[in-house]
Amino acid sequence: PPSFSPPSPLWALPEELLLLICSYLDAQALGRLGQVCRRLRFLSSRDLLWRRIARGCLNSGFTQLGTDLAAGIPVKERVKVSQNWRHGRCRRETVLKWKCKQVAPFSSAFLMPWMELDGEYLYLSQAENIQAYRLCPDGTGLQRHPQAIFSGHQEDVCRFVLVNSHIVSGGGDGNIVLHKIHGSYSVKFSAHEQEVNCVDFQGGLIVSGSRDRTAKVWSLSAGRVGQCLHTVQTEDRVWSIAISPLLSSFVTGTACCGHTSPLRIWDLESGQLLTCLGTDFHRGAGVLDVFYETPSLLLSCGYDTYIRYWDIRTSTRKCVQEWEEPHDSALYCIRSDKNHMIASGSSYYGVVRLWDKRQTRCLQSFHLSSPTSSPVYCLRFSTTHLYAALASALHVLDFTA
Repeated sequence: PPSFSPPSPLWALPEELLLLICSYLDAQALGRLGQVCRRLRFLSSRDLLWRRIARGCLNSGFTQLGTDLAAGIPVKERVKVSQNWRHGRCRRETVLKWKCKQVAPFSSAFLMPWMELDGEYLYLSQAENIQAYRLCPDGTGLQRHPQAIFSGHQEDVCRFVLVNSHIVSGGGDGNIVLHKIHGSYSVKFSAHEQEVNCVDFQGGLIVSGSRDRTAKVWSLSAGRVGQCLHTVQTEDRVWSIAISPLLSSFVTGTACCGHTSPLRIWDLESGQLLTCLGTDFHRGAGVLDVFYETPSLLLSCGYDTYIRYWDIRTSTRKCVQEWEEPHDSALYCIRSDKNHMIASGSSYYGVVRLWDKRQTRCLQSFHLSSPTSSPVYCLRFSTTHLYAALASALHVLDFTA
């Protein structure tokens, strides 16, 4: 009788065909496929297959345009951790504590910590200094003592930015200080008559905003370091500021004590007003934080308890989306993964909230201070951890748990 040859198994197909077939599977199916045999486990773990799934997940390291912000971390692992973000599964820890000054918020004596994440380090302002802490290898905490301390202000640091191995800070003394992280180089210059509430630094230019109702543009080019290029009369206290990724304009968020919009965009080269965002702001609805996702997409938050999402390509009169803080609290800080997730910090009881732009309601909430109430002054996150700075402590949420 003729010999019978059994059909070859599916996984004997060429890798190109297997990858094409697997590209139609969802996360659950890919996970089950990886349990069949070693070859399929290796194949089903390929970043190529998980990238499409990851782009639809929260905080998986991919922007709306598909740019990978977390290269080096397997995409499959990021998808797994993303489910923890969505469902609020995390381990909480208080990693630093300090003394709190009990005075009114946004006064010159109130300690409002600010921070930045950069690779293996977290930079945190504490009073008049900025301290660099090395993250523990597992990411769950910080080394006990700072690796470096950056000084220069006579009063508390209000805010600072970390760009291209440089720290630019604004302080309650009205000064701006520039530090080079790896070296002893630093520059200090008098910038405003009152507190420098906010700064940003891009493309060799610094923009600053102050309680003295001005925003200024400063040069850092050779021979012109610290030279003021433009002074913008904002007619109101400036709480937040950010340079557009195109380096052509900057946005200011002001206190909204007058009759002008608290959110305005200015030309970086001339200092002239380009446009106002929004037309229906209540008096006192100041903008405390702004964040550019792309040159045309901008997030803002503040005293009126709303997160607003602006697309200046479609309209400057009305935001394209907005989300209201459920407990009617002011929002002190905001951050985005530049895709689907937003994280915000509230003014009462250290509440951090996670939002999915595709939903209208808050996704998850975390209360970090109890029973003493404290705002969340600043938050930063990676694909695995979220750090929140309150009036007297730094908290970390570990979503790999």
